[in-house]
Amino acid sequence: MIEIRDIRLAYGVRKLLDGIDVVINKGDRIGLVGSNGAGKSTLLKILAGLEHADSGDIIKPRYSTIGYLPQDALVVGSRPLFDEVESAFENVIRLREDLKEVDAVLNSAPVGSQEYADALESMGEITHKLEDAEESKLRSRVETVLQGLGFKMSDMRRPCSEFSGGWQMRIALAKLLLKEPSLLMLDEPTNHLDIESIAWLEDYLGGYGGAVMIVSHDRAFLDLLTNRTFHITRGRLDSYAGNYGFFLEESEARRHQLERAAANQQKKIDKTERFIERFRYKSSKAAQVQSRIKALDKVDRIELEQGESEISFRFPEPARSGQVVLDVENVSKAFGDHKVLQNVSFQIERGERVALVGVNGAGKSTLVKIIAGELAKDSGQISLGFNVSMSYFAQHQTEELNVENDVLTEAVEVAPMERKSEVRGLLGSFLFTGDDVKKRVGVLSGGEKNRLALAKMLLKDFNFLILDEPTNHLDMNSKAVLQAALAAYGGTYLIVSHDRSFLDPIVDKVIELSPDGLRIFPGNLSEYVERIKGEGKIKLRSSSSALQKNSNDPRQRRAEAAKKREELSKIKKAISKIEKDIADSENAVAQIEAEMSSPDFFKRGAECASTTEDYNNLKAKIDSLYKEWEEQTALLEE
Repeated sequence: MIEIRDIRLAYGVRKLLDGIDVVINKGDRIGLVGSNGAGKSTLLKILAGLEHADSGDIIKPRYSTIGYLPQDALVVGSRPLFDEVESAFENVIRLREDLKEVDAVLNSAPVGSQEYADALESMGEITHKLEDAEESKLRSRVETVLQGLGFKMSDMRRPCSEFSGGWQMRIALAKLLLKEPSLLMLDEPTNHLDIESIAWLEDYLGGYGGAVMIVSHDRAFLDLLTNRTFHITRGRLDSYAGNYGFFLEESEARRHQLERAAANQQKKIDKTERFIERFRYKSSKAAQVQSRIKALDKVDRIELEQGESEISFRFPEPARSGQVVLDVENVSKAFGDHKVLQNVSFQIERGERVALVGVNGAGKSTLVKIIAGELAKDSGQISLGFNVSMSYFAQHQTEELNVENDVLTEAVEVAPMERKSEVRGLLGSFLFTGDDVKKRVGVLSGGEKNRLALAKMLLKDFNFLILDEPTNHLDMNSKAVLQAALAAYGGTYLIVSHDRSFLDPIVDKVIELSPDGLRIFPGNLSEYVERIKGEGKIKLRSSSSALQKNSNDPRQRRAEAAKKREELSKIKKAISKIEKDIADSENAVAQIEAEMSSPDFFKRGAECASTTEDYNNLKAKIDSLYKEWEEQTALLEE
């Protein structure tokens, strides 16, 4: 159990965290949600000891550990991938080094010397500790996690410095998962993962033994995994006993209840004030008036919080295009000897809403850059259909912003002359109001830069839209607005994303790009994921159906957890009993063998035959017990 007690943190007059009180229990699966800038990442850093609060305490048992994966986790150094991730097992690595030192002593010290005897004893202790740490399974555990996160066996000896930023984050995630901290904190863990790696991570976290706290804008990820939700808003943290969907319903119900309570309270206040005003100057009512004035002063008035500001926009009505919007024919692209795309062909027709998916490195961003004319192809043909106007939102669109411009100038520069008068109104719908438009682009947050990039895109005319990871840095509310705008859009679009909750309602076709080629699936992203799970492309520890049955009803989750603990306890007791039976039986065998070693044993006739039969029965029993022990131990490991 980890207790967060009265944590407060302010930046100047702004109270970021204003008296946070909450308890985290073992087995909790917590979604930490709130708008961008609400203090989610700051709270994680305080828990991890990377930042200090102005006041308050983090109270945890001495033996508990906290692990934290920030959004920008990078691995420094050029160690081979396997060695870097294996370093998560610091205790095992130290024991290995100790064993080497002891082995060197045994090879050099005279046999029979005290030094040799001490080294031999130390070797036994170290070997026992390595067995307890299951050192023999270490390689398998490291490789399983790395492969689950998308690395290939051929990557194991590659230096970490060769991997890009997204893959560096996966390396850090692998190390953290293998350390198995008591509280595992992940800040936007799915940002750099592809569909298959997200499915694997969901399965892994579903069976994780400690508590988990996740900051994510991937609603499907949160809904599947979490059984509690912490909502941070205006410095306060509210706890909800369910996943993100439960939080949305419950927070709405709480808001309505508070509004009713505030309305009822206001009626009573109005009635009291009318009484005071009516009889204020009547001496016969003076005592009652004063009594009610005092009562009114003591009323703890219910204050309703204003809702958080949300972006608000619609895509412009597009001009009608021809039936075929995009024709990609035998497109290939290589970087040096590395072939990224090879003879890729497909068509997109008017009105289609397409998701482009695939493992990282399959060439999704390369393909859309070629379609958008940002990157030259090596061979093949890209054709836009009749009357098609294309707009492209790149994955790193925010990097194209001029950091020296202010917000207004940045938007005005791309607006056609006839639409320059619309710029201020459009910026306002993206929450750039008043003096916000005078902010320098370089000081904007990631979310603000993304909103500005989206606003710039809307200042152009288009009927075919290409979006590469458009939801990065968008909070839940902004993402919902973008989703609604796309649902209402009358044109055609192609979206590169792995966010199921964002894509499912707005796509009707999935194009999978992989090293083996291109495949097309009708339907949305969740249907596609179920399809590739059925094909065995995602190696899960448990079936997806088992995860789906893991209800987000906290009472059911607790009941299931209690049942599992009971089953685990039974297995451990059974193993303990079997081990005792084995020890007793082996002691009995040792006693019989001592009797058999006597020269007179075989002269005892019937007694000798009976003892021999007992001996054989005991040996058979021991064999049976060992077999049963192996079965129970395997069940325990599972």
